[in-house]
Amino acid sequence: MKKLLLVSLVMASAGNAYGFSQETHKRIVIDAVNYMAQNPQTTEYRKLLSFAQSKGMSITQLGELMGQAAYDVDDFEDTFLCGAITGDCVQAPVWGVAESIVKYTSYWHFQNHTQGADQHGNDFGGYNYDKLTVWGAIDNMAATWLKGDYLDDGPGGETGWFSADDSEYNSYGITEKNYRIDGHSHYNMYDDFEEMPFQPIDNLGQYWYQSYLKTGNPQILGFVFHTTDLLQPHHTWTTSDLNHSDWESWVKDYYDQESLNDMALVKQAMQSFTALNATDTDIRPLLTEGGAFSYAQGGIVLNSKDHHDRLNTAKMVIPHSIAMVVHLLNHAMVAR
Repeated sequence: MKKLLLVSLVMASAGNAYGFSQETHKRIVIDAVNYMAQNPQTTEYRKLLSFAQSKGMSITQLGELMGQAAYDVDDFEDTFLCGAITGDCVQAPVWGVAESIVKYTSYWHFQNHTQGADQHGNDFGGYNYDKLTVWGAIDNMAATWLKGDYLDDGPGGETGWFSADDSEYNSYGITEKNYRIDGHSHYNMYDDFEEMPFQPIDNLGQYWYQSYLKTGNPQILGFVFHTTDLLQPHHTWTTSDLNHSDWESWVKDYYDQESLNDMALVKQAMQSFTALNATDTDIRPLLTEGGAFSYAQGGIVLNSKDHHDRLNTAKMVIPHSIAMVVHLLNHAMVAR
C-alpha cells in the first residue's frame, strides 16, 4: 500500500525527464555547429567540415548525428538498481516507466556545487541523496521507494534476501568504473540508494571524450555533449524536484519563440570559458566552469515559475550551453 501511494504521488508531481529535455540537448549541439559555420575565423569550423567529409556526411548531417547522440545519453541502459528484498534489478522504477521518466542512468548527470569534494576524490560530487542541500518531494519519494536498494554488480555479487539475484547488467563493474576517473570507489558505497555517491557528470564527459580521441567516432563525441546538463541549474544545485521537469519543458517550449539560441549571446558567452589547449587531455575544468556558471546564475528557477525569471535565466544558460559545446568541438578538432 505504501508503494502504491508513492506511485500515485510521484506520477502526479513528476514530469517527463531529468536534465534538459532530450530535444533541447539535440538543439544545443546543432546550434553549436551552426555558430561555428557562422564564425569560421574564430572557430575550428574548417576542420569540423573536413571531419564531416571524412565521415562521408555533410556538416548538417554531422550536427544531426552528434545532436542525436547527446539526446540518446538519457536512454542509456547501463544503470540497474536492485530490490533490497527481491534482488530484482530494473533500470527505472515502475512509476518512471509509466511516466517515461529518464532511467536510473540520469543519476550520473549531476555535479553538486552546493558541496565540496566527494568520497571518490572528485572536486565536486554527483547526486547523493544523503548530501543534498536542496531537495523536494520527488527526491524524498525516490529515496523512500529505493531505500536499501543496491546498484547491480553482476551475477554472484550483492543479492536480496535468501540470495535472490536477478542481475541484469554489472552497473558497478562497468558504468561506475568507466566514470570513476582518477578516483576511487568500493562497493559498499553503492549498497543503499539513499547514500549512493553517484559519480559527477564531468566524469561521464571525460570518459566519452577519451573514447572519442581513441576512435574518432562522431557519435561518441556527441555523447560528450550531454554534459550541457551542467548548465541546467537543477543539476548543479542538485535536485530531482523544485520545478525541475517543468522548467525543462518551459525551455523546450520557448527555445525558438524567445530565441534562446541568440548567436550574439553565444558569442558573448564564448568569453566566459577558458579555452582548452590542444595538448590538454582533461576537459573537466571547462565543464566545471559551465557548472559554476549555472550554479551562480540560475538558482531562481528552482523556486520561481515566473516567465520573466525563467527567460532571464534561459537567456544566460542556453547561450552558455551552446558556447561550451563550441569550445569542446574546437578542442576535438585539434586534439586528435
